Amino acid sequence: MSVLTLPILALAALFVFVILVTFFRRYKRCPSDRILVIYGKVGGGSANCIHGGAAFIWPIFQDYEFLDLTPISIEVMLTNALSRQNIRVDVPSRFTVGISTEPGVMNNAAERLLGQSQANIHDLAKDIIFGQLRLVVATMDIEEINSNRDKFLANVASNVEAELKKIGLKLINVNVTDIKDESGYIEALGKEAAAKAINDAKRSVAEKDRDGAIGQANAHQDERVQVADANARAVEGENTAKIKVAQSDALRIEKEAEARKVATAAEKVQAAKALEEAYAAEQIAENARATRDKAAQTADIVVPAQIDKERVEIAAEAEAEMIRRRAKGEADAILFKKQAEAKGIFEILTKQAEGLKQIVAAAGSNSKDAVLLLVADKLPELVRLQTEAIKNIKIDKVTVWEGGNSTDGKTSTANFISGLYKSVPPLEEMFNMAGMELPEYLKGKSPEEIKQLASEVKKEEKKPSEDAKIMKKPKKDEPDK
Repeated sequence: MSVLTLPILALAALFVFVILVTFFRRYKRCPSDRILVIYGKVGGGSANCIHGGAAFIWPIFQDYEFLDLTPISIEVMLTNALSRQNIRVDVPSRFTVGISTEPGVMNNAAERLLGQSQANIHDLAKDIIFGQLRLVVATMDIEEINSNRDKFLANVASNVEAELKKIGLKLINVNVTDIKDESGYIEALGKEAAAKAINDAKRSVAEKDRDGAIGQANAHQDERVQVADANARAVEGENTAKIKVAQSDALRIEKEAEARKVATAAEKVQAAKALEEAYAAEQIAENARATRDKAAQTADIVVPAQIDKERVEIAAEAEAEMIRRRAKGEADAILFKKQAEAKGIFEILTKQAEGLKQIVAAAGSNSKDAVLLLVADKLPELVRLQTEAIKNIKIDKVTVWEGGNSTDGKTSTANFISGLYKSVPPLEEMFNMAGMELPEYLKGKSPEEIKQLASEVKKEEKKPSEDAKIMKKPKKDEPDK
């Protein structure tokens, strides 16, 4: 180790020691009777107030001072203060104030009282108290100030403390020693109160004397009443005792009669119970005998009848089952028959529909031509029906009275035969009744002409139509059948 190393180490240790001592000296603890006010660079606000704690004071950037919390006693000799009744009064009082420890109020004290002496703080608080005390006296009556001291002190404390907080002080106590006025109003009130008290005392003494005399008279009255009452109660007690003795004798006789009655009734009840038990035993025996007879009759009559009834019921059920099966078979047969008939009708209608479809196709898809084809096919039958209407008439049995008269060269007999033939419905009228119209070429035609037209229609039917030829042509994609 060189010679220069030891001095350097010593200087370094000395520097560290100085720094530590400086830091320890800047860490300040606040006692309970003071407020530590840190000012300078405190972050926010003008000062940081601490009560009952400790803080580190940064060198150069911060500094500190203490505010003393010792109470300050202020004597206020308020004279000639004007009350609400315009009466001047003297209000000697003593106020005790001190610096407040409330957070917001401590900052007010740090801003306005830091560095001030106790005397300056005393004078400043005294001026504020003088003004507020005069204000409170001006808002109250003399009687209220003198008689209701609590309200007066509460008003004083409220007004004074509100103003003291603005400079960081707190009102600790208010003591009003005596209140006087220059006109003697308060003294007169005192004399009035004293006279009233004396009169109340005299009245009370008189009332007590009166109460004593009345009490003595009431005592004599109570004595006589109580003596008479005691004598009356003694006589009443003797009579009551005699009544109780008579009642006791009557009660004893009544109880003896009741006991005899109860004994007699008990004997009769026991005898009745014995008869009841005997009758109950006989009834049980009769019931057992009846049950036995009933069981015998049941075995002899009811059981065979029950067996016959069950046999009849079984036979009836079997017959009903056979009838049900037979009915089911018949119903199934009818169902099959109706289904077969419905199927046949369906087939017939289907074939008819196919035939009508082919007829319409053969008529070139013309419904009127198809109707003509059907009518032409039925013409012979229609004509036959018309002729059958009169063919069974036996002309040789018809008698016609002929008068010899003739019209248009025709005799009555000829006219009869012609009218008879005309009574047959014409073909056109039959079509109209059926809701159809006869083609124009059939209207007014003779039967020979109608037959000729029908034969021509049939010939036309036999010729294959163009549509039928087209339908019969094989397709190119299909092989010839």
